[in-house]
Amino acid sequence: MGAAPDDVEQRVGEIYRDESRRVFATLVRLIGDFDLAEDALHEAFAAALTQWAADGVPANPRAWLVSTARFKAIDAIRRQSRFDASVGDLGERVHQPAPRPEELDEARFRDDHLRLIFTCCHPALPPETQVALTLREVCGMTTDEVASAFLTKNATIAQRIVRGKAKIREAEIPFEAPGVRELPDRLDSVLSVVYLVFNEGYSASAGEAALRPDLTIEAIRLGRILLDLLPDPEVMGLVALMLLHESRRDARTSPAGDLVLLEDQDRTRWDAALIDEGRRLVARALASGPVGAYTLQAAISATHAEAPAAGQTDWSRIVDYYDLLLRAQPSPVVELNRAVAVAMRDGYEAGLELIDAILSRGDLVDYHLAHAARADLCRRLGRGDDARQAYQRALALTQQAPERRFLESRLAEIG
Repeated sequence: MGAAPDDVEQRVGEIYRDESRRVFATLVRLIGDFDLAEDALHEAFAAALTQWAADGVPANPRAWLVSTARFKAIDAIRRQSRFDASVGDLGERVHQPAPRPEELDEARFRDDHLRLIFTCCHPALPPETQVALTLREVCGMTTDEVASAFLTKNATIAQRIVRGKAKIREAEIPFEAPGVRELPDRLDSVLSVVYLVFNEGYSASAGEAALRPDLTIEAIRLGRILLDLLPDPEVMGLVALMLLHESRRDARTSPAGDLVLLEDQDRTRWDAALIDEGRRLVARALASGPVGAYTLQAAISATHAEAPAAGQTDWSRIVDYYDLLLRAQPSPVVELNRAVAVAMRDGYEAGLELIDAILSRGDLVDYHLAHAARADLCRRLGRGDDARQAYQRALALTQQAPERRFLESRLAEIG
């Protein structure tokens, strides 16, 4: 029996949002080609809008989408083979027996997604290509979002993605998860992918919403799977970091969707269960071996979580953690975050001097959060003109609507 078109459209949209990248991962395993799998995926969802309206939503929508997309890919290969003899191998792969619906259960979809992440993080690819390709093709982030995560140009990211696909095709890199002995060689890139996916969900690089819970939830899911596969201290640290950040999600925006800064959040709305789990993982990671960057960031987040009020935050301990983090992972962004912590420990002037030093040497000049941090310290110091100029610079660089509204409100306060 058919369903109302509006209901079907809503259901298809929900499945696309929640499941499309896992369906895509299974298609890549079955088809062996990124672009063909992507085209077939979209054709299958288009077919679902029509067929489900007539026949109703199937009991196993993901299996239906995989089966339909696979047949769409076969049709595309047949059409292409009339003009291009080089598609023969691909055709043989797609024409393998179709998986039965019962084979496409949650475990298989989960394994396919993680398998594709490890494929994209193969050592044959340069590290920056591994991460960019995985974020775009596996996690569904746009090229703009990936470029924002890397603080680089769209064209640069697009080239990395194209070259990465070509390398996988030319080197015939298998779509499979590595053995336990191979896992450590790919772990850094995989953790980077999961971390950047979470970051895009934690603070969207553009758009009308500040948060994208679909991405944070998916990143945590992948992190938990990795932790089951490899209980490495840095995997523990990353999962802890994501849980501790996620614990504050409900308090980070107002009912209208506006940003609420950490110091102004209602801490009773923080998720105590996630905080407890995150703190336990931080303790395990700190006690398990050499301390890495994710564990140190998680320790910083745990310190915030332990403070019953913003004014009781142990900023000295946070600065100490940032000092260690700068040694483990030196970067201008870490320097910026440390400068803010120093401002809270030693005074706003001390933090402002550190931020000015970063900007004066040419680092983070196009990073809106650097100018927003500078503006905030100038505002607290009563330097209205400097604060106004810094807020205006930050406003010109941000593409996220809630951040724009926040910066505009600060400018209005200064007058």
